[in-house]
Amino acid sequence: MIQNFELLVLIWLAIGLIAFITLLFIPAPYGKFAKNSWGPLIPSKIGWIIMEIISPLTLIYFYANGDLEKTLVSTIFISFWVAHYFNRSIIYPLRQNNPASMPLIIAILAFVFNIGNGYINGTFLGSIQSYSLEYMYSWNFIMGVCLFIVGAYINIKSDNILLSLRSKSGEYNIPNGFMFKHISFPNYFGEILEWTAFALMTWSLAGLSFMIWTMANLVPRAIAGHKWYKNTFDNYPKNRKAIFPFIL
Repeated sequence: MIQNFELLVLIWLAIGLIAFITLLFIPAPYGKFAKNSWGPLIPSKIGWIIMEIISPLTLIYFYANGDLEKTLVSTIFISFWVAHYFNRSIIYPLRQNNPASMPLIIAILAFVFNIGNGYINGTFLGSIQSYSLEYMYSWNFIMGVCLFIVGAYINIKSDNILLSLRSKSGEYNIPNGFMFKHISFPNYFGEILEWTAFALMTWSLAGLSFMIWTMANLVPRAIAGHKWYKNTFDNYPKNRKAIFPFIL
């Protein structure tokens, strides 16, 4: 089972690489890049809730139905995941002010991804790898927990700034303050930190696949969004990077 599972994850990683290359040339058509040409549109709030809530539900299902002992460490991993997606699938969309519609196909693709991602990590934690209490003293667990908390803070605080900027008319404005001093998309940067931390905490190919998929989705989108900001606003800060401070 382990060999077959590892092969599945490697295939999943290969698909993520293809997605990364594709998104470098074709920005996902929602938010700033929403397009009617991608088919029927649905309300963004409904799309966000449906496509994101399936992730923790799938993770919990395959974790709970696995035959491994449910240890405290594994429960901590599950809790971090659920906490992130509770914010992403419930709190965040309900707080959106006048959000743009999104193509139905984008919600479907995200829904499918979240099922696959939840299955891989839920199966790993429920059926492949068990963690003892002593694992909590390992360097990667401690660093991973700290990094996840930092990433979540950056992600949520950046989202708060963006949500406060979006006027009822739906107009975009230049975000400032906090990590926006250095990068255009600290909300994406924070999320990348979270799933890098998850990969570090679990020290697993399954966790690594989530980190890579997160970067494959968010890095191209940040690059495209950064160009959009510079082309839209003449006074956009010239020294601001896209997603990684002082680097990219």
